[in-house]
Amino acid sequence: MASPNPNEQADSSTKDQPQPLAGVRVLELGTLIAGPYAASLLAQFGAEVIKVESPGGGDPLRSWRKLHKGTSYWWYSQSRNKKSVTLNLKSPRAQEIVRDLVRNTDIVIENFRPGALEAWGLGWDALSKINPKLVMVRVSGYGQTGPYKDRPGFAAIAESMGGLRNLAGYPDRPPVRVGVSLGDTLASLYGTIGAMLALHHINVNKGGGQYIDVALYEAVFGIMESLIPEYAALGHIRERTGASLPGISPSSTYICKDGRYVIIAGNSDSIFRRLMVAIGRSDLAEDKELARNDGRVRHNGMLDAAITAWTSQRELEEVLGALEAAEVPSGRIYTAADIHEDPHYAAREMIGRYEMPDGEPIELPGIVPKLSATPGKTRWLGPALGEHTAEVLAGLGIDTTELAALQADGVI
Repeated sequence: MASPNPNEQADSSTKDQPQPLAGVRVLELGTLIAGPYAASLLAQFGAEVIKVESPGGGDPLRSWRKLHKGTSYWWYSQSRNKKSVTLNLKSPRAQEIVRDLVRNTDIVIENFRPGALEAWGLGWDALSKINPKLVMVRVSGYGQTGPYKDRPGFAAIAESMGGLRNLAGYPDRPPVRVGVSLGDTLASLYGTIGAMLALHHINVNKGGGQYIDVALYEAVFGIMESLIPEYAALGHIRERTGASLPGISPSSTYICKDGRYVIIAGNSDSIFRRLMVAIGRSDLAEDKELARNDGRVRHNGMLDAAITAWTSQRELEEVLGALEAAEVPSGRIYTAADIHEDPHYAAREMIGRYEMPDGEPIELPGIVPKLSATPGKTRWLGPALGEHTAEVLAGLGIDTTELAALQADGVI
């Protein structure tokens, strides 16, 4: 369990209020990121999340990236507030247990390949008959239908198919990836939104349950802005533009004298004028050709060169100070160290401090979004494998004798 975090204590006006998802039960059937991260978001706001893991080694995320005594730091963060139950889903008895749990479950979240749960008798048709008000979030690479539905899908492929990778990087180099599993996370967010919409339909509109079909590639495609309208209307194919923002000027990354980089977004008309004055180019600030964005786009290369000529003669801190004084949006390229030491992160309580089971300290990202009356909380860290199996199964009437038999049979 996590030690209490003073950064997440509710004030006197909110401490007696339940969290917004208190009383909501979530059954998580899945591994790694896209499905489990959606469940993590719900757990942070009070939902009871029962995470089903395989008895052998559990979720592979337990051993991904940097480890502390065999368990990943990532696990402690993403699986906070969850209850771990071990079940071998290939076992008929385990499948029966899942069906029993579903009777009193509000949301099931799964990210198996389409058809896997159906083969175990745990698909939507079977579970919705048990619980007609069930909401089921189904996350997969390509969705539950369509010619690609049976293909294995991962975030890297989804980011490519969704159009994002083609825009990431510089035009004279191969496409690159963002250093996190963005496709998975976007799918998680859409899955969480879908679950909340479906619960609202049940609780407010008095409707029935339904399933939410989230495809990784569609979650990426959904944020691609005007990519398709521009192609359909004009035949325009947007390509990689490096650090610049296409069609909006000036907005890019510029090098400073000390070799560090600054992001400058001077793309609104009034901000552009202030930026030009700040860099000593009042002539450009008064140029009528540059007064509007369309004119600046035509001269984007010249503007970037003018800004670079100024930043490259000054160290980063001097650049940031001058631009802050001029009220021009700008910022450094943050590393983990920058984030850790930043006073704004601290003031916003975006890094929480806890203890791991062995007493070692651990720091986790704060909870987003911030609710004024019913904020999210970290109640405990990612659990040990099967830590809550006995507790959860006891709720189904399974006593210690039967529990031992289930363990001997490899069911749990």
